[in-house]
Amino acid sequence: MASPVALLSPCRFSFSPTPRRIGFAVATGSRLRWSSMSQTPPDSVAEDVVVQYVVLRRDLIDTWPLGSVVTQGCHASVAAIWSHRDDPITLQYCSPDNLDSMHKATLEVKGEPQILNLAEKLKASDIAHKLWIEQPENIPTCLATKPYPKSIVSSYFKKLKLCK
Repeated sequence: MASPVALLSPCRFSFSPTPRRIGFAVATGSRLRWSSMSQTPPDSVAEDVVVQYVVLRRDLIDTWPLGSVVTQGCHASVAAIWSHRDDPITLQYCSPDNLDSMHKATLEVKGEPQILNLAEKLKASDIAHKLWIEQPENIPTCLATKPYPKSIVSSYFKKLKLCK
């Protein structure tokens, strides 16, 4: 059963040049649904899946043991969620009702310069994430976002390939 408190997320969508829509997204299950008394949202907002993006380095996938690379992704994912454990969307994403239906996208970049560049772009746009840096080697290995509605963060990842 979902939390008795409705989790609300402020609308951060811009619909230029049309007037701004007034309303909010309500977390229901693992999706966000638009709630407004006067207007209906665009189709992209009506039902917005919550997703966590995990980005691995292709050069490490090709040279490290598979288990070691998977471990890096796990470290980054858990760290991003734990660091934002009080965020309403993260709480909904990790709620008992949603544990069996989490959405993750695992993507890849070519190497270290690309993962550092992605981290800088996300930081500049205030997209919460964790860049995992393996110690003691001090190697950036993986990046994971906190859970977000897909419509908010997908544009940062659209040019990346799915990790295969």
